[in-house]
Amino acid sequence: MGGCVGTVRGAGASSAGSSRNASRYSKKRGGRNEPLKKDKPKWKSDYPMTEGQLRSKRDEFWDTAPAFDGRKEIWDALKAAAVAIECNDHELAQAIVDGASITLPHGSLMECYDELGNRYQLPAYCLAPPVNLITERSDSDMSDHAELQEKKEKEEFQLKVRLSTGKDLRLSASMADSICQLKKQLQVQEDIDAANQRWFFSGKLLTDKTRLQDTKIQKDFVIQVIVKQPVITS
Repeated sequence: MGGCVGTVRGAGASSAGSSRNASRYSKKRGGRNEPLKKDKPKWKSDYPMTEGQLRSKRDEFWDTAPAFDGRKEIWDALKAAAVAIECNDHELAQAIVDGASITLPHGSLMECYDELGNRYQLPAYCLAPPVNLITERSDSDMSDHAELQEKKEKEEFQLKVRLSTGKDLRLSASMADSICQLKKQLQVQEDIDAANQRWFFSGKLLTDKTRLQDTKIQKDFVIQVIVKQPVITS
């Protein structure tokens, strides 16, 4: 009987000790555990940051953080949860947090505690990109853009030309064509010597080296051509 009483007393003492420990850890954790919130932190970098710079900054944090404080298995769980949040898989992130017995006083991984009361803090850049993130263009994207631009420049359209003689006509042109090339085309089509043509757009004289894309002309606009009558000598 005495043994039973002793066991009960021991159990009570153990229970009281556990209660004190739980109370101490609970106090360290802020006294509550909130579900993981779906809202991601919004923050702005001190300088416009590229995706590559953001990845490097995150990698540096995850490589160094476990060396200072806390338990590696908790850091690994937090990293996995952060990746899940980045992928918008909130349920997976919550499951990882619950499985590692991580407590969230404010429902955010920016401040959390393990079951031993150790505190962990994740910076905002590990949970969300900055609002001033710069999208990087790969070499492939830049090549595609250049090809598209080149194709656009070479795409032919009917250029409207109005001669000072009162005649309107159309020339097959592309935005990459120079005025010199168009003068030669007009010479072939209308038998007007290129040296006797003066091309104007928006009141400005267009030089032979000027390209159509430099004039910002659109397909429905009209270019004026002053035809100089050749001097006839007797």
